[in-house]
Amino acid sequence: MPTTKQPQKKSAKSSQRGDLAPDRIAATLIALDEAYPAVECALTHRSPWELLVATILSAQCTDVRVNMVTPELFKRFPTPTAMSEATLPELEALIRTTGFFHNKAKSIQGAARTITAEFKGQVPQTLAELITIPGAARKTANVVLGVCFNKAEGVVVDTHVFRIARRLGFAKGDTPQKVEQELMRILPQDHWIAFSHQLIHHGRQICDARKPKCDRCSLEQLCHSKAKTWQIGRAHV
Repeated sequence: MPTTKQPQKKSAKSSQRGDLAPDRIAATLIALDEAYPAVECALTHRSPWELLVATILSAQCTDVRVNMVTPELFKRFPTPTAMSEATLPELEALIRTTGFFHNKAKSIQGAARTITAEFKGQVPQTLAELITIPGAARKTANVVLGVCFNKAEGVVVDTHVFRIARRLGFAKGDTPQKVEQELMRILPQDHWIAFSHQLIHHGRQICDARKPKCDRCSLEQLCHSKAKTWQIGRAHV
């Protein structure tokens, strides 16, 4: 009787090739560590509470603009209790230039009231608790946990991380949530916090959405993106 040919299993070697090859991921992390060795959160803050509020305000707004607004906001309302007692018109007037100020004012007032009533005035230190706070979705919670408490419960995926992770081939998801899950599967957990901050800085300085500065990019030789504007040996036209 003729024997049935069994499908061959992928070799370990072949499965390690491509965009998600461990050596490529490791090389990318090393390059990012060398390019951004002491990267920090760009939002100015003095406490977990201030970072929480600043991160809520940063939605659809630049960190530079948020940093212009928060000094006066925290001077007027320095604690969750103080902000919980502020009126919406008072908050709206102070944060107007960050955009979407009606909704943001409701969020930071709601966050202040929840933290005051439910958490004794202290920002909680777990993802499960943080996402119960108005305005603090998963991305905001991950920012606060990573920066203030050095806890890596997830990967912060903002517009820069979303764009660059897909350009590098590290993720294919079409939402920040899907991209975060993909990154969590391939990145060592001890790099989750730094990786996000590094890609955010890289996106602002080098990997621009419209015209990335590939001739200045420390990841150029590791990147196969169709969006590249330059590569060693020739410029794209």
